[in-house]
Amino acid sequence: MDDLDRGILALLGADARMSVATLARRLKVARSTIQARLERLETGGIIAGYTVKLGEAAREGRIRATVLLTIEPRAQAAVLARLRAIPEVERVHTTSGRVDLLLQVAAPSTTVLDGVLDRVGDIAGVKSSESLIHLSTKLDRAV
Repeated sequence: MDDLDRGILALLGADARMSVATLARRLKVARSTIQARLERLETGGIIAGYTVKLGEAAREGRIRATVLLTIEPRAQAAVLARLRAIPEVERVHTTSGRVDLLLQVAAPSTTVLDGVLDRVGDIAGVKSSESLIHLSTKLDRAV
C-alpha cells in the first residue's frame, strides 16, 4: 500500500458513498487510476465492503455491553459455535492477556441483556465472564 491507497482509504473511511470521480478530484489523479486502485484494494482484501456507520441516534433504545470471557482450554470452537447462535452477540474477538474472548453485545432492554448474559455464562466451556455496560461514546474513530 502506498500513499495513494492510504488517501483513498482515508476518504472512504470518512464517506463510503464518495464517488470515484470525487475521489479522483480530491486526490488529483485520473478517475481510471482510482477505479483500478479500488479494484486492487477489493480483490486484495484491503477493502472488504462498503457500509453505513450508525450514529448515536440510530443506537438509541439499544443497551450495549462488552463481555470478557475466560474459557476452558480447547473449548474455543464449541464456545464460538454457541455464541453464533445468540443474535445479540454482534462481534467476538480473541485476545491476549487475562481473558480469552471479548464479545460485543447489544440488546433492546436490560431484561434482554440480562438473559443474554445468563445464556453466555451457561455455555459449556465458559469458566468466567465479566460484563461492562456501555454508557456513552466519547470517541469513535472506527471505520
